[in-house]
Amino acid sequence: MFHSYFFPISYAFMMFPIAALVFTLPFLIVQYRRHGYIHKLRALILYLLLLYLMNAYFLVLLPFPSSRHNAAPSGSVVQFIPLQFIQDIVDGSSIIPEQISTYWSLLREPAFLQVIFNVALTVPFGMFLGYYFRTRWVVCILLSFAFSLSFEITQITGIYGFFDHPYRLFDVDDLITNTIGGIFGFRISIWISGLLPRIEQLDTNIDRSAKRVSYTRRGIAFLIDSMVWSIGFGVLFGFDIKAAFWIVTGIYFMLVPALTGGRTLGKWMVRIRVKSSGNHAFFWALMIRYGLLYWVLLGIHALLLDSALLGHLSSVWNMLIHLFVLLIDLAFFIHLVISIFKKETQLIYEKLSRTSHVISWPEKRLQSDVSSNSPVES
Repeated sequence: MFHSYFFPISYAFMMFPIAALVFTLPFLIVQYRRHGYIHKLRALILYLLLLYLMNAYFLVLLPFPSSRHNAAPSGSVVQFIPLQFIQDIVDGSSIIPEQISTYWSLLREPAFLQVIFNVALTVPFGMFLGYYFRTRWVVCILLSFAFSLSFEITQITGIYGFFDHPYRLFDVDDLITNTIGGIFGFRISIWISGLLPRIEQLDTNIDRSAKRVSYTRRGIAFLIDSMVWSIGFGVLFGFDIKAAFWIVTGIYFMLVPALTGGRTLGKWMVRIRVKSSGNHAFFWALMIRYGLLYWVLLGIHALLLDSALLGHLSSVWNMLIHLFVLLIDLAFFIHLVISIFKKETQLIYEKLSRTSHVISWPEKRLQSDVSSNSPVES
């Protein structure tokens, strides 16, 4: 029986890296917007929650039928009698009430072990609800019941029509035992909460505005901005505008941040902005910054794609120009890698333009954080 549990668990662990990769981008965006930074304990708990949910659903759903066109069940696929598992345990066990030693036979009774499994399945769910999400016990009961109901509905519908017929029994006792497991987990979270850091106090005494903007955060903003830029470029290119690259880059990365306090859509989503220092006017600082990065560094690649521009040059000159661009790319890549490992906050184009990234945390929330972290006078 236990071997049947190891099979789905092993699959869940094998699939976890893929799920974590898909989960990471939205997770980081939500954490940056909601908390202003990534807390290691909070990240650990949420990834453990993801791993748990995968294990829970894999345990309930696997193994699948050998074909989508599975045979229809021969009997009823619904068990509506509450606490039927008690009668099943009594009928299948060899317990003699007067002899306590016979009670050990329950550990070999499939019906009893199934109940224990159903309770244990949702204990971690209740613990996450109680410790991380800080729900009330009533909410925990409702969510544990809904969680169990999602198992049963997924099974009775053949994974929402993927299989022709149900391949698991809809059992009301599973709803009862899963909900009990959630309640147990909720109580356990209360008992151990004193041993762990309180989730609502993780951000105490944290000055978000003073934190370093990581390259991961900048990379997410760049990814989002690249998508928006590509849409704008595609529209202008579709109208056969030759200077589409230069126009869209100038509008989105220079004009838009100048009008929004240093923010693009990507920067806004991860709560960062570009600021200038010294006596430079902000718009001109942005032109230097992004002119060097996009119009020069990436612009030379755009020029290489223009066959009319380089078509009249000899093959030797073409090779030399491509080699020169390759050396520039290699030099910038080395500079980027060194800066990342040294955790330097500014790249070469930022130093030349005297601009930098800072965390853009709302002033009202910043004041709220300060007031909540300050000691209360008696």
